[in-house]
Amino acid sequence: MRPEAPGPAAQRLPPDFAARVVTWQRSHGRSELPWQNTRDPYRVWLSEVMLQQTQVSTVLGYFSRFLEHFPTVAALAAGTEDEVFGLWSGLGYYSRARNMHRCAQEVVARFGGVFPRTAAELQTLPGIGRSTAAAIAAFCFGERVAILDGNVKRVLTRVLAFDGDLATAAQEKSLWALATALLPPAAQHGDIAGYTQGLMDLGATVCLPRKPSCMICPASELCAARRAGEPERFPVKTRKLRRTAQSLWMLKAHDSQGRVWLEKRPSRGIWAGLYCLPVDESRGALLDRLSLDARRTAHDGPAFVHVLTHKDLHLHPVSVHCPDTHAPTEAGHWFEAGEWAALGLPAPVRKLLQSQD
Repeated sequence: MRPEAPGPAAQRLPPDFAARVVTWQRSHGRSELPWQNTRDPYRVWLSEVMLQQTQVSTVLGYFSRFLEHFPTVAALAAGTEDEVFGLWSGLGYYSRARNMHRCAQEVVARFGGVFPRTAAELQTLPGIGRSTAAAIAAFCFGERVAILDGNVKRVLTRVLAFDGDLATAAQEKSLWALATALLPPAAQHGDIAGYTQGLMDLGATVCLPRKPSCMICPASELCAARRAGEPERFPVKTRKLRRTAQSLWMLKAHDSQGRVWLEKRPSRGIWAGLYCLPVDESRGALLDRLSLDARRTAHDGPAFVHVLTHKDLHLHPVSVHCPDTHAPTEAGHWFEAGEWAALGLPAPVRKLLQSQD
């Protein structure tokens, strides 16, 4: 007998849900993405990390450039952090890139350059959480294990009308149990990859956060939220991020050769480890670092807002021309355009450098 998840939602498990998802994925799911149709854990892992909080259309170019520069996990492990950040520049959430580099180094050091084959072992690596580990294990090694990323949470909570508050660990744990109970039976070993991909595809293309396409969903007849006429009520998560705001002044310093001054950020805090224009919390403090001649050339560019996950940054660029012999800050270097373009730069800094005064 197929095991059921504990809790009040267990009796609501639709018995043929997995079969419907697998059948739909074969004919309607995505199959042409460059990280599909492969059992190479390096490619699957790379795509899973890049796709976290990032759209497929954005990831496509980055994925191919990464593979060209780092074709294997050993090559990535041997690369420098600056090389990794340079290729990642523009994708955001740079902790992903830092953890990815560390993960590659541990795969080489601990596992001889070969990814472990189980989700449990994969989770011991930096930056690989439970859902990412399950995706790699399911796609590459056929392990019968559930994923639960944001898209999949939306699909499953709607199908089950699961109204537990996912802001609490207990309810998240309950949903994990239900996700496991909904997996294809162990006897249908070959269906796990198609089922996993099908759930991802449903969440990305059909079961959308707003205005889901219920009419074309293979689980429409099984979906308790659709029957109740309120699919957009799910998933339930009451805890909201508390947004803050911060103002920063950024020094866009050039010398007579057209080079720009950049300094590497500390290993912790905003834009950790990236190259950046010098920043300060006031215009006066920023300009106090400069010589009198450089301060006389200062002019303000238009301020703009850069949105982070938890914070709105109000950025105020100040451009100056510095004598060749003058270093704007104690730590940093002059970089030509051909040099800074390949560095790991925060998105607003790259935007400023590419703009004309």
